[in-house]
Amino acid sequence: MKRFVDLAEMPRDEVLALLELAQRLQKQPEPHALTGKILGLVFFNPSLRTLASCQTAMLRLGGSSFVINPGQGSWLLETRDAVVMNGAAAEHVREALPVLASYCDALGIRAFAEGKDLAHDLAETTFGQMAQLIDKPLINLESAANHPCQALADWKTLNDLAVPRAARFVLSWAWHPRALPLAVPAAALHMAAQRGMDVTVLRPEGFALPPAIMERARQAAASSGGSVRETSDRAEALEAADILYVKEWGATSCYGDPAADAHLRASLTDWCVRADWFAAAPACRVMHCLPVRRNTAIADAVLDGPRSVVQLQAHNRLPTQMAVLHQLLKP
Repeated sequence: MKRFVDLAEMPRDEVLALLELAQRLQKQPEPHALTGKILGLVFFNPSLRTLASCQTAMLRLGGSSFVINPGQGSWLLETRDAVVMNGAAAEHVREALPVLASYCDALGIRAFAEGKDLAHDLAETTFGQMAQLIDKPLINLESAANHPCQALADWKTLNDLAVPRAARFVLSWAWHPRALPLAVPAAALHMAAQRGMDVTVLRPEGFALPPAIMERARQAAASSGGSVRETSDRAEALEAADILYVKEWGATSCYGDPAADAHLRASLTDWCVRADWFAAAPACRVMHCLPVRRNTAIADAVLDGPRSVVQLQAHNRLPTQMAVLHQLLKP
């Protein structure tokens, strides 16, 4: 494995092997596996679990890391091509990223969607241009439309819970005061489809995931024995569900228009996951990638109740990150 940028680029057997490695490293650590190796981390956007798990994983494997937050203790970096740099950015990624890559053995980049042009973001234009500048192992720490590190941890969480391969997996939209990126819902959808699950995307009108994301998931499901569908009927979607994966995202029907998005979501505050959602799914577990706004996306009673596995998800970011780094960097 030379890069870890998209779970969809990996054959299913390779993903399963990576999960087995994560399980082994969790039980039998290798504290000297990456001695002398350095991981560079470039975070254009905030992070808690992704940053902490990457740094801790390197330390647990005997390596080290450095973190660059452009504009916070380092130069603000420009990512656009063919731009006149007469604004706040003092340096371009075309100069900065190759230099940073030369200082380390692998580089991880986190760069959210711009949220203005749906086609631009779905094409992973910004992340793709930066990836072309890197000649070292590269890790996608969340891009415009993908978050493979989160997806791998989610897959391990399902395995840890002994959720059957063909179980009912519901990816549900939840309310948030503003539009959030498509990266996590797209990654979670594809992960569940690639695992071979019976997947339903539950969302209100106007918030359907883009056709390209849905089609890619359907292709993954077809090759793994799963299925993918979508609905706005909450009761029907949740009936006998095994997993409810809760996530907020922006309106795709008016992508890049904050005013229209705000108008569309204003009447949807009832899309906060509460105990009564599970009347027809008493054994359903609740997942969320975190951070989560309590009593906005998910009610306290659900987050703090027995069906919530959000802490296990967060914990699994560490062993899966260790597995990725081990696979990329161990001689």
